[in-house]
Amino acid sequence: MGIRPGGCLHILVTADTITGVWTYTRELVTGLVSRGNRVTLVSFGEIPLPHQTSWMDGLHGLDYRPTAFRLEWMQEGEQDLEDSTNYLLGLVCEIKPHVLHLGQFCYGALPVNVPRVVVAHGDLISWWLAVHDHEPRDTNWLRHYRQMVTGGLQGASCVVAPSGWMMDTLRSCYGTPWREAVIYNGRNPIFFNPYVSKEDSVMAVGRLWDAGKQVFLLTQHEHPVSVCIVGSDQPVAVPRIPIRADVKLATDQVCVALKGPQTEAQLRMLYSRAAIYAATSRYEPFGMATLEAALSRCAIVANDIPSFREIWGDAAVYFRANDAESLAATIRDLSEDRDLCRTYANRAYQRARERFNSKRMIDDYLALYRSLLSAKSVAA
Repeated sequence: MGIRPGGCLHILVTADTITGVWTYTRELVTGLVSRGNRVTLVSFGEIPLPHQTSWMDGLHGLDYRPTAFRLEWMQEGEQDLEDSTNYLLGLVCEIKPHVLHLGQFCYGALPVNVPRVVVAHGDLISWWLAVHDHEPRDTNWLRHYRQMVTGGLQGASCVVAPSGWMMDTLRSCYGTPWREAVIYNGRNPIFFNPYVSKEDSVMAVGRLWDAGKQVFLLTQHEHPVSVCIVGSDQPVAVPRIPIRADVKLATDQVCVALKGPQTEAQLRMLYSRAAIYAATSRYEPFGMATLEAALSRCAIVANDIPSFREIWGDAAVYFRANDAESLAATIRDLSEDRDLCRTYANRAYQRARERFNSKRMIDDYLALYRSLLSAKSVAA
């Protein structure tokens, strides 16, 4: 199946509809199709709602195939693995794609003669290590999960991570892949408004019960400005964590608003109005919400973890890792110095536009696809 230099490709992309990866999938698929490539998109997890697929309207070159197969990190996911694998094998035989772009680890080991790119957006073992500082308790299911992830990573033609930190973490948890690449996620700046007058407010995205996002740090101390915590659109790919009993909302002087899932238009407005975005996560392979805030010209106050340092460098202000008191002090310092706040907002905006835009991401993926196809051609 020869591909002339610069010729269009047919990429089979797998994704799920119940984590934040769906936003990444939208950018990827839209970008690939806009370059004249064909994409067959297969989604797992749940059949998406109409608002989750409206971006596909009028997108020529996309063939969307939703399924309800359960995901590999789900306790019941093992029961669907054989059926979903056979489904993908049949689809590959039917459509004959040039490349598989896989959002699930397990399919990296598919027995097909097609380059298989596995993208590691996150995994259960590294999440647990980051949140609990130790490995999860050994169980039969966990052993199966670890073997499945290891097999997929070792079987892939290339493993992609959205940060160097995530790639290092994968190696330490599962071993070194045959070939690897770091491709940072990207967003199209056109979706965000960096020109609205800012209010004295802080915004964060994440559910109170999610120990990985730990937005509850914002509820431990009073702040001199209002705080808005937006619930993420979909559950995250980790076991449900109960709400901490020591979470308190400061209701006397300062309002902490807890909002449920927001539409894209609502989120765009919230980002554009907020002067500061609090990136509180202790586990963050990349951080798409932080990028969206930066493209809205918010100053980024970030937890001092390696992935945020890698991605944002000197374009963010950092608080002491996982420390609510340090977070409150950093927010106070920025809110009291508007010039400094604007300086960091501009730094984050410029870094986001230059380094983490969708065009650069698509360029990197297309270059990777073509290099894998070239290697396959040489080997043949």
